[in-house]
Amino acid sequence: MSQTLSKTVTIALAGNPNCGKSALFNRLTGSRQRVANFSGVTVSRKEGEAQHKGWLLRFVDLPGTYSLSTLTMEEKLAQEYLLGNDYDLILNIMDAGNLERNLFLTTQLIESGRPRVHVLNMADEARRKGIQINLPLFAKLLDGPVLLTVARTGEGIEALLDLLVQEAEQQLVRRGVTVRYDSHLEEAILRLSHKMHSLPGLSQPSQARWRAIQLLEGNTGLPGAPALTAQLALQGEAERYHLAAMHGDPAEVLLANGRYGFIRGLLRETVQQTLITGSQMGFGERLDALLLHRVLGLPLFFLLMWVMFQSTFTLGKIPAETINDLFQWLGAQVGEWLAPSLLRELLTGGILPGVGGVAVFLPTIVLLFLFIALFEDSGYMARVAFLTDRVMHVIGLHGKAFIPLLMGFGCNVPAIMATRAMENPRDRLVTILINPFMSCSARLPVFVLFAGAFFPAHEGTVVFSIYLLGILTALLSGLLLKKTLFRGVSEPFVLELPPYRWPTLRSVIRHMWEKAVEFLKKMGGVILAGSIIIWFLQAYPREVQLPWNPEERLATIERQLPEGEERQAAIKALQAEQSAAEQEGRYLGQLGHWIQPVFAPLGFDWRTSIALLTGFVAKEVVISTLGVLYHSGKEDELQKDVLQQKLTHAMPAHVAYGFMLFTLLYIPCLATIAVIRRETMSWRWPLLSALFGLSVAWLAAWTVHTLGGVLT
Repeated sequence: MSQTLSKTVTIALAGNPNCGKSALFNRLTGSRQRVANFSGVTVSRKEGEAQHKGWLLRFVDLPGTYSLSTLTMEEKLAQEYLLGNDYDLILNIMDAGNLERNLFLTTQLIESGRPRVHVLNMADEARRKGIQINLPLFAKLLDGPVLLTVARTGEGIEALLDLLVQEAEQQLVRRGVTVRYDSHLEEAILRLSHKMHSLPGLSQPSQARWRAIQLLEGNTGLPGAPALTAQLALQGEAERYHLAAMHGDPAEVLLANGRYGFIRGLLRETVQQTLITGSQMGFGERLDALLLHRVLGLPLFFLLMWVMFQSTFTLGKIPAETINDLFQWLGAQVGEWLAPSLLRELLTGGILPGVGGVAVFLPTIVLLFLFIALFEDSGYMARVAFLTDRVMHVIGLHGKAFIPLLMGFGCNVPAIMATRAMENPRDRLVTILINPFMSCSARLPVFVLFAGAFFPAHEGTVVFSIYLLGILTALLSGLLLKKTLFRGVSEPFVLELPPYRWPTLRSVIRHMWEKAVEFLKKMGGVILAGSIIIWFLQAYPREVQLPWNPEERLATIERQLPEGEERQAAIKALQAEQSAAEQEGRYLGQLGHWIQPVFAPLGFDWRTSIALLTGFVAKEVVISTLGVLYHSGKEDELQKDVLQQKLTHAMPAHVAYGFMLFTLLYIPCLATIAVIRRETMSWRWPLLSALFGLSVAWLAAWTVHTLGGVLT
């Protein structure tokens, strides 16, 4: 094999969801990873490399699948890859504590005869359950090497790399385990196998048997396999009909029963479980009794969310102030180093206020993702899906739809892509359309800025209320869509609860680091570009014709008022009035006044209207736009608290809350619009999402402004 001769081997990682496959992939490849798409579709897979003992090991992390019988798009693509010929070895990963369920896919993989290595991951969880596995006998019965690992701690990783190299050096031996079925199934398999021998590439008995079993399961066309003749296809259908008539169950059910019979026999021979009466066995059950309680479960979830936001703001203030001071110092240094010029004006009036205004929120976002990583890695997020199942059924969806919605707290783009795991196309589309109402991390800087300015004593609670309103809006919108455009009954909710685990420091830090890098890339890309564009639009034309003469008014002040504080205050007010009038006369001010009538009923002035308009590119740009528009060019006004002070003079508190709501609900960012278009293969749905979100946002902000005006 050419790849072996070049000391390179390609390894496909296969396994059930929640078996620790991706964690093992991360351990094996470290930072040598990239994301690639399957050919012709948008579903992605991770690819990575590791070098070990002179070999280059290329790993392909496939979507999790319970069997080679397809349901979702991701399972279908995993099946096609595993049954194709684009790799050399299967790394079959199983949850050591749930072997009966995991071994169903394993029986299909070993029947296919592909070279493979079996990994029993999460061995620590199995040991806590009192599970003991006879590994030598287990490997013998599966006719393939078996290894215990704990991906989250790194246990067994070095031994696994050694084993993979050993398999590669042994020319990747193809093995086959014969799963015996009842006599009627075996007779049908034998008849079809004899016919298969006439096809090219199926001369081996094990290959012909595998193809015959797949034909009985209804899989007439397999990747990398020779096409069936019409006669063989007809005979396969006849065998299926005969078996169903004889047993009363379809052939695929009979085959599944046979596989589970093999699995139970295998486990009886190789696995022992002792009863553990200590706290380790009872802790997870007792915790589930509390966290999944029908009455207390959801209130506890919301309490944890509130604690998360309060802690995020409290802990994030100190590093945020440090970053704020850093940009203030940079502004002062630039003002000293550079002579008065267009470049200095761009840096001090555009780039530093725009980028710095967003950079101060990096600690808050990193802390938010710290909590999200803790919830995900501990197993709590999957339980939230169960908690919300009853609520989701009210709007015609199920708990599985809440997982992409929860992911929307991080970013709507991967959250929308996560809906691929939903089997029902109608439910998937509804979940895609309501996902933008979940507040992504890009909106968080806006909420922190306004909550700190207008509600300093309750900023965590105010931001928490915004997130709650986003969830409520998503649920009500889902109900509206299911009652109008997407009528129908949702399929039952099936989701496995992973065991509780202590999140590892490595996993949490990696999660936080990835999000921090992503945020910094945005600062150096779209936010920087947006700050420059906004500065240009608010700086030109350089000469603005004012309806009054500033010099005459200045002369009047100097003539009428004596030297002193009163004259200085009047001159300062005149300068502020002149600066505001000049801003309104520049390109950005003209655009703001053109669109401002749309936002006037909401209490927004032309500056906040412009900020919302630029937020369509990326929600963080809202902050950089406000930083540029409210910055007067003085280095001491680069601070976040100065911007907050100016905002409190520009609008009352209820209008500020309406602005936060509008930012939450209105048009998704450009990247989200693009991914909705890509996932739905139509411009109809992203346009509907944009118009629907804009309408809901306008009505929500108008309601807050109207009620606030009455109550204040």
